[in-house]
Amino acid sequence: MQIGIDSFAAAYSDASLAEQPAQRLNDLVDQMVQADQVGLDSFGIGEHHRKEYLDSAAPVILGAAAARTRQIRLTSAVTVLSAIDPVRLFQQFATVDLLSNGRAEMVVGRGSSIDAFPLFGLNLDDYDALFEEHLDLLLKLRQDTHVTWSGRFRPALTGQGVFPRPVQNPLPVWIGVGGTPQSFARAGALGLPLMVAIIGGETRRFRSLIDLYYSTAERFGQPRERLKVGVHSLGYVAASKRQAADDYFPGYAKAIESVARERGWGRVTREQFDAQLGPTGALLIGEPGEVVEKMLRHSEALGGISRFTFQMNAASLPHSKLMRAIEVLGTRVAPALRTEPTPRTVSTAS
Repeated sequence: MQIGIDSFAAAYSDASLAEQPAQRLNDLVDQMVQADQVGLDSFGIGEHHRKEYLDSAAPVILGAAAARTRQIRLTSAVTVLSAIDPVRLFQQFATVDLLSNGRAEMVVGRGSSIDAFPLFGLNLDDYDALFEEHLDLLLKLRQDTHVTWSGRFRPALTGQGVFPRPVQNPLPVWIGVGGTPQSFARAGALGLPLMVAIIGGETRRFRSLIDLYYSTAERFGQPRERLKVGVHSLGYVAASKRQAADDYFPGYAKAIESVARERGWGRVTREQFDAQLGPTGALLIGEPGEVVEKMLRHSEALGGISRFTFQMNAASLPHSKLMRAIEVLGTRVAPALRTEPTPRTVSTAS
């Protein structure tokens, strides 16, 4: 099982908002270097287009990290594929792949917020159609250097060459999903790896959707060896469960409340948060041993997980605490999980 970290370069607390953006980004690259040095498997950068975040140009951040790291996979988390030209996206990640000597990956999705649509002059009514078309072109671009293609939203390609070409062939592309069945089925039909964002509730409720992914892949004749499932979770490790929860909750509450105002959600309480720390709750927050046990339970409940990624930055934790948590993930959590058997064969019942 692989262990990684995802960051949105976000700031919600007063202390984090008071930091200069340049310092926050340099701290983020230091965190990526730390993750590489302690042996974590991946580091992902999200994409948002609002003042609390500094991740609007994720490939630039990944490129900076590529020059200072040696082993860790560098990925998006996620790229809002509906709102970007697939040709430019492919070129950007091919460049990151060259800089990192073959360590770049993309996790592409429709995005959980709509900020990119008005910013780039896109019609929200085309939310899903744009994603489908852009994904179709992106997969053709990674397959062929010279592409002939036409669609509704972008000028046609008539055999032009798209450069540079990446080290990896093909450049890895994951599909990032929330809870929409069509998204799980789409990933299965295409035989692409799946990254599931599970940030609340009980993790096991996603089992039927993951089964749909596998059963759809089987129906479309996709090879089983191409399929894998990752989980993106809110998570953090500290010396004790109480310390981890006390560190994480204040920033987490502010982040959730900022979204709640836009989406009509209720106010998050400490009681609700603490309930998510239980054996079946989605939050991977606690001391290392119990977090390992919880990850193994989640993997079993979902039929076998290839990669867990921790979203710690959502809590606006100080840089020093993030660096310490990254060290603990690399030296205590990851080694314990790597001694476990590989994920078992998953039922394809839908």
